[in-house]
Amino acid sequence: MTLAVANKTDAAERFRQTPFDVEAEQALLGSILINNDAFERVSGFLEPEHFHEPLHQRIFEAISRVIRKGQLASPVTLRPYFSLDAAMQEVGGADYLAQISRFSPSVINSSDYGRMIFDLAQRRHLIKVGEEIVNTAYDPPVDLSPAEQIEEAEKQLYTISEKGRFGGGFKSFRQALTGAVEVAERAYKSPSHITGVATGLKDLDNLLGGLQPSDLIVIAGRPGMGKTALATNIAFHVAREWSRTEGKSGGRVAFFSLEMSAEQLATRIIGEQAQVSGSKIRRGKIDEREMSSLIQVATELERLPLFIDDTGGLAIAQVAGRARRLKRSGDLGLIVVDYLQLLAGSGSKRNDNRVQEVTEITKGLKTLAKELAVPVIALSQLSRGVDNREDKRPVLADLRESGSIEQDADQVMFVYREAYYLETKAPSDTSPEYADHKAKMDRISHLADILVEKNRHGPTAKIEVAFEKQYTRFFDLAHEESLPAQTR
Repeated sequence: MTLAVANKTDAAERFRQTPFDVEAEQALLGSILINNDAFERVSGFLEPEHFHEPLHQRIFEAISRVIRKGQLASPVTLRPYFSLDAAMQEVGGADYLAQISRFSPSVINSSDYGRMIFDLAQRRHLIKVGEEIVNTAYDPPVDLSPAEQIEEAEKQLYTISEKGRFGGGFKSFRQALTGAVEVAERAYKSPSHITGVATGLKDLDNLLGGLQPSDLIVIAGRPGMGKTALATNIAFHVAREWSRTEGKSGGRVAFFSLEMSAEQLATRIIGEQAQVSGSKIRRGKIDEREMSSLIQVATELERLPLFIDDTGGLAIAQVAGRARRLKRSGDLGLIVVDYLQLLAGSGSKRNDNRVQEVTEITKGLKTLAKELAVPVIALSQLSRGVDNREDKRPVLADLRESGSIEQDADQVMFVYREAYYLETKAPSDTSPEYADHKAKMDRISHLADILVEKNRHGPTAKIEVAFEKQYTRFFDLAHEESLPAQTR
């Protein structure tokens, strides 16, 4: 019985036909040759390779060439293109063009035929990808792991799904203006008056207009400056806004934590929100009130749309594949990678040329941001040269493997805390300088600077923010104009 079923399946496989419709292809081509307006209805998404019949591919390509020259495409004007075409001779020569025009549908129906042809081409593409997956799995290259094959398959499938949206192509300036005005109107009507995803830091949002879709934002700093804390604060704010407004603002967040575990990251967030020091949580030095606060905050945040992937040693292709997968399951508002130098390239001989590998990684992150239309925050380490200078404020040249990072990023910002360096120079409490040092530490210990050194969409600036080290929390400084008026 099993053998019979197997034989029946094999027979069905042999008699299955590749999906195509020659009559639909003839109908569309004939419709265009009768009235070239039909071409405008399908030219935005249909390409010659979407036709199954090679002759029809060449006819559509010739039609495209003639119409885009501003000339009329008809059976007469196309005749010279096919005078020596062997396949055309087999179907009656150039008279074939007149034959397919004779019983063609109206211009109104041409887009329906175009979509039918496109859908069938998509199915053939899916079959081809499926066959490649099967064949590669049976006989894989020596250096190709199953995980890499899965990532490549996901990439190909995502490409097919995106092309299936009939998107892309040129937009008229009128369409672009309409989109720009809609963005401006949304910003005008929103309480925050920004066009992108809000970071939760008002001065930073005012400078950047929020985190813009398709942008690569690099946050860099020396160890201990708080770059991971800043990224975590932003990710939490974006996810919380999405939950609080039921998806009207903020967004679901994908956080790739290549350095810290998911539990460590969660500890930071609940410690920040419950205002309990992370070090006290790790050492168990918390009292009953603090434990109660942690449990309450954890209960409130358990449904937060913040997804953490703490797999170590991820390649850029794996990050892209997992981000695509998450977006397919629902909306995605932000991607965070902590941190860039811990990612690997896709080559089999990784780290042979680290500069080239980082170039591949930064270009891959920028491509991912554009592909998914979401902002991508990538954290980056700085070279040790910063610590050897008198002025510790970082500059763009301090980025490790800085060429590609600086070039591909839309924004580059540095986290700088003067108190971190001043603390290392503390004199003894019996020194004459101790009082001045303590006074300065008291003044700046809770301050941090976000130095926006590159901003593709606007000016650069220094943003002063408050920083609570024990809770790893950044927040806005109170400006004088926002303080209540004092009575004398």
